[in-house]
Amino acid sequence: MALSRFYAIRRFQRSFQAPHLPSEYSISFGSFHKTDAIYSHFPCNLFTPRSSPHFLSSGLEGFVLRRSIVSCSCTIGSILRPDAARDGNGFTSRPSTKVAKFTICFSGSRSMSSVKAPAGARQVALKVTMLSPGFVYEPYKPREPISFWRRWFTRSGWRRTKEDLIMEMKSGYAINRLRKVAGYSKKLFYQHTLRLYKEINTLLAKGDTSSLRKVVTEKMYSTLKNELKRRESIWSSVHWELVEPVVSVRTLRARMIALDKNDLDKAFIQMTLEITAKQRFEAYNAKGAVVAGDKTKEVLVRDIWVFERSLFHPGADWRLCARLSV
Repeated sequence: MALSRFYAIRRFQRSFQAPHLPSEYSISFGSFHKTDAIYSHFPCNLFTPRSSPHFLSSGLEGFVLRRSIVSCSCTIGSILRPDAARDGNGFTSRPSTKVAKFTICFSGSRSMSSVKAPAGARQVALKVTMLSPGFVYEPYKPREPISFWRRWFTRSGWRRTKEDLIMEMKSGYAINRLRKVAGYSKKLFYQHTLRLYKEINTLLAKGDTSSLRKVVTEKMYSTLKNELKRRESIWSSVHWELVEPVVSVRTLRARMIALDKNDLDKAFIQMTLEITAKQRFEAYNAKGAVVAGDKTKEVLVRDIWVFERSLFHPGADWRLCARLSV
């Protein structure tokens, strides 16, 4: 009895080796063994007395090879010939040398290394670049003036002097990097930023959001767009005019935001300017009546704007990134 059972298992093993499995698998009694310790198993143990004739005569269902992404399923009925004669124990006397059904199915998850691009597909390189940091680094705040004696003869004065020196060194370093990489001229920079100042205010007065997008950063554009929506709900239109020349313009702070510590040229420069100028303003309702301001009068306005420029984007230009209220 035991000997016939052993021979039946041997025949079953040889017949199952008919399909050409991948070379990395080898069959042993009751299990598959992979050389890299990926386990696979029968749902029942072939060596127990319970699993002998009754188990094989009823057919092996759900024979699964578990390999993370591949599962193989076969049935005894597809391996043993259906027309073969059975002996008294229910075993076939002649094993089949042909496997009628052998399927390999893939589960839902697949390893990235096993995914192949379809024929004719083109590889596209995706390059992500930052157009703006989206924040103001160390925004300017006016500092409380201190006397000469307090600055040089008290501990708090020494501490304050140290902080002021560090801030001035940061501004000097940022301007020096700007001059080295992009070329910086104070006179030309002031002329350019004043043109931007006039252009942005004119676009805001007209409500031209499409042109406004080109001269401000993404975050500032969102802020100005919301301001225009609130203004249009109150006033129908406005008149704005800059009285030239401006009264004064001066640099309050310069900062550099580096993206890569190993490449300081990949950075953004932020310049905080104080612009003092005379302006004319008038607002109208839907009927064209004046509801605010007077365009015949000049109003002295002091604005603190932060302009930003990239040092590594080709053709980069100055854009407004923030307006500070101090």
